[in-house]
Amino acid sequence: MIIRKVENVSPDPVTELGAERVSRQILLSPQEGAPHFTLRRFTIAPGGHTMYHQHNYEHEIYILSGKGKARRKDSEIEICENDAILVLPDEEHQIINTGNSSLVFLCLIPNM
Repeated sequence: MIIRKVENVSPDPVTELGAERVSRQILLSPQEGAPHFTLRRFTIAPGGHTMYHQHNYEHEIYILSGKGKARRKDSEIEICENDAILVLPDEEHQIINTGNSSLVFLCLIPNM
């Protein structure tokens, strides 16, 4: 069993084109011995957002705190603390912070 404290994992800025005011912590990954999934924690500062993108794998998101919108091709949906989101393979998506405090969420992706 591996246990990591969030406060011991340094956040890195997300530098992908289109992302603004976003940092990421890699909590568990193959580097720590996770064979199938990578667990990441994202923090989006007020006024920030992830890039609008898609990829060929599903991923799951769980909102820990804050509020915002989940944008997809034809709509935007309000999101807040304790919401769980399934992003399907090849679905265009973006997470936007619409609040006055940080939007923090966990994101689980398969190891490729």
